[in-house]
Amino acid sequence: MSLTRRDFARRSALTGAGVALVGSVGALATAPGALASADTETETETETAEGQEADRHGGVGYGPLIPDPKGVLALPAGFRYRVITYSGKTKLESGEFTPSNHDGTATFDGPRGTTLLVNNHELKGPRADWKYPVPLTEGLVYDPAASGGCTVVEVRHDHVAEWVGIAGTSTNCAGGSTPWGTWLTCEETEDKAGQNGMTKDHGYVFEVDPEDRRANRHPRPIKALGRYAHEAVVVDPKRGHLYLTEDASGPNGLLYRWTPPEGFHHGRGRLRTLADEAGRLQAFKCFDSGGRYVDDLSRATRIGTVYGVDWVDVPDRDAKTVSVRSQFGAGAVTRARKLEGMWWSDGGAYIVSSYAREESPVQHDGQVWFYDPRRRTLTLKVLLGVNPDPAKDGAFDGPDNITVSPYGGLVIAEDGEGVQHLFGATDSGRTYPIARNDLNIGTEEEPEYSEFTGVTFSPDGKTLFANIQDPGIMVAVTGPWKRQKRG
Repeated sequence: MSLTRRDFARRSALTGAGVALVGSVGALATAPGALASADTETETETETAEGQEADRHGGVGYGPLIPDPKGVLALPAGFRYRVITYSGKTKLESGEFTPSNHDGTATFDGPRGTTLLVNNHELKGPRADWKYPVPLTEGLVYDPAASGGCTVVEVRHDHVAEWVGIAGTSTNCAGGSTPWGTWLTCEETEDKAGQNGMTKDHGYVFEVDPEDRRANRHPRPIKALGRYAHEAVVVDPKRGHLYLTEDASGPNGLLYRWTPPEGFHHGRGRLRTLADEAGRLQAFKCFDSGGRYVDDLSRATRIGTVYGVDWVDVPDRDAKTVSVRSQFGAGAVTRARKLEGMWWSDGGAYIVSSYAREESPVQHDGQVWFYDPRRRTLTLKVLLGVNPDPAKDGAFDGPDNITVSPYGGLVIAEDGEGVQHLFGATDSGRTYPIARNDLNIGTEEEPEYSEFTGVTFSPDGKTLFANIQDPGIMVAVTGPWKRQKRG
């Protein structure tokens, strides 16, 4: 049943002009150092000496970041990191080097106390373009011309093993985990057979099982989820819907919802059995509390803005002749530039719009929204203003991959200009740095720092995993984590 504009306007009037915030994250400042010590409580009664030292540094989350003498990762006092995989240095079980360009990642409980991670490799175009593409492992290849895919990493104490989960895919970006313990790897491309050296159509979602290697053989795209520049995906465990973001411009991308066909039940490997047109793929259309259509999410300039959401059927989900996002006329759907990471928590989906520039109605340096499927509302939780000096360490910009922290609030991977961080956001609306990429891949005169990706906690919540995309480094961060008070 459609949520009518009249219903939404009436609901808004009942709850007040702003409509009460939902979810667990409020407004964010753009500069670190805004977190008061009263916003946190320690995980245990006794803190380490390093943790106490961090608190004395102004109470800004975990304290200031300390430059890394190894030039990789700056962290607060008391925290440490461990390199798990490093493209061109660490090797797969097959003896080939770890592929490059790490992106979306998820963790799973593995056998005998191990942690399993599935790691996307965002490699686009022909294999010859990359020094370390995903190896074409027999039985796991979709298109032998494509360079991307994902690997599975097993971590146990000092032991690390890595193998290919899928190969021959392209531009594997954020993706997402499922409630049944698998990984959905998403292709952020629209290349068709004959374009950029490809021999098959691309722009699909594939399912990868981190535990059962046999289940990954003979990979098959889940065409029911559409063919477009996929970014991330989350699953509503209660209703069975899948939500998917699109990172694209000209025109700007869309948020999609896939509804399973009647009688379909989710489970390991079930998605790949679907018919190409199974279920309903729809794009979102937003309207404000006055019932006015909203053409682009960048129109929202105030934290707490709430939009009602309708869903509009996609005419041709396989984009045989026209890109999916171009199949809608003016006024049919709502758009947003760089719809990126998503995370399911608090009964809904946190959704990132990384930035907006001239291709959008209003410029900004990052938004995080919360979609409540029960209320059919989209609430602006994070709004980062345009960063005036990205080369200066201070402000945050360009949120990308995102996770909800077991200690409260969000942890966000930065993909902006200049300095790159992992940063946290408390429920009370404060931001603080967790890590800084100190690996300069440019020159001393013109430094360059790659984005962070794949931010995710271990199943037990003790370790934060994240990637430096270029050259491709997975790190595990441990330390005196603190619980954030809920707002």
